[in-house]
Amino acid sequence: MNRLTTSQGTFELARFPEHPSDPFRAWDAADEYLLRQLTDPETGPVDLTGTVAVVGDRWGALATALAAHRPAQISDSYLARRATQANLDRNGLDPDAVTLLSSRDTPPDRIDVLLVRVPKSLAFLEDQLHRIAPALHAGTVVIGTGMVKEIHTSTLKLFERIVGPTRTSLAVRKARLIFSTPDPELTRTPSPWPYRYELSGDIGPVSGRTAVNHAGIFCAERLDVGTRFFLKHLPTRGGSVKVADLGCGNGVLGLSAALANPDAHVTFVDESYGAVASAEETFRLGAPEGAKADFLVGDGLTDLAPGSLDLVLNNPPFHSHMATTDATARTMFVSARTALRQGGELWVVGNRHLSYHTHLRRIFGNCTTVAGDPKFVVLRAVKR
Repeated sequence: MNRLTTSQGTFELARFPEHPSDPFRAWDAADEYLLRQLTDPETGPVDLTGTVAVVGDRWGALATALAAHRPAQISDSYLARRATQANLDRNGLDPDAVTLLSSRDTPPDRIDVLLVRVPKSLAFLEDQLHRIAPALHAGTVVIGTGMVKEIHTSTLKLFERIVGPTRTSLAVRKARLIFSTPDPELTRTPSPWPYRYELSGDIGPVSGRTAVNHAGIFCAERLDVGTRFFLKHLPTRGGSVKVADLGCGNGVLGLSAALANPDAHVTFVDESYGAVASAEETFRLGAPEGAKADFLVGDGLTDLAPGSLDLVLNNPPFHSHMATTDATARTMFVSARTALRQGGELWVVGNRHLSYHTHLRRIFGNCTTVAGDPKFVVLRAVKR
């Protein structure tokens, strides 16, 4: 936990889930720059008495600092939502001061101040601006923020194309602001998301099926090579087994399990609202008649009953925003072990250099290599 001091006040903030050894803070220089800008005496403080919307607030730092103005936070991340709730609580703020909206929820009808934390995914930014643009008016104040390495010419062009005339600030502590002026006369093309494509014919039961990808999903326009490799080496389980596609993305792993065994019950889990929506649409389009599935937005498998699963399939992410870390994978492995029954199995695909086998041996006490190529490896761990 760390202390953020701004003109709005001093706040104790932490990421979620909170780990004492986590080296990352719940905010960065881009968040601080934006909060300073809102009260800058030289440019005039921004009037926050109307409807304030905060998009892409990574760990709730912006929403917590602005809680007195009762903003709406729009996020694709379940973990960001939980972090916001926890940060409001630890600072003694009204838990209802922030309206928590997911990326799939309808935005407010009218937005007077729009604050955008630029996401890693340009596609997600594009989709969110398209969804929010109808709520903007000529007087709406639009300010984006991000680290210099996160803001590119393509980022500015998106704001120009969907919002209106756009300019940037000078860089301060490697952070930059984006200022857009809404143009009510702007002609906008519809959002291209969700994106659909047909899977190739050499990846097992899902060959030729349709994948649906909402904006922001990893490798949204094609099947990523790690998943492609995993699909060729998935285990086959007969009978009424319970399977989880953990970190499901567009859900092709869980769909493959359902196609290989129509009696299986598959739970699709991801912390991204867009990912779970993608998985549900992919499943509905490609699953066999009568296939059973649940779709859960959450923190790994923590919401499932311990000992309730027979098999977990996992292609864990190794980035948290701009940081490379295996913390998410380790958390997923621990939650998988808890959710598996005795004799249940966790199957994981990952880049060789990530050394997931070390974590699996420590958590499960065992790990075997199922398949590998020069870049990827498929690992199996059994709960004993």
